[in-house]
Amino acid sequence: MINAQAQCAMCKQAAASSLDNNQNSMAKGLNTGILYLMAVPYILIAIIFRKQIVALYKSWRGKPASDEAL
Repeated sequence: MINAQAQCAMCKQAAASSLDNNQNSMAKGLNTGILYLMAVPYILIAIIFRKQIVALYKSWRGKPASDEAL
């Protein structure tokens, strides 16, 4: 699991004290939520620009880009 350090001061303090008391606490859910919110924009951009990304990848490999349906 990746440790996310993108928390406000109050959230960080509450999560740290909660994590000290119980390993399966709100801190684990808070960090998972932060990672989820951080990943969604990148996934959406990859989905929107998938044809351009594939064409760029194929041009790097030396294959001509075609209009194949993805």
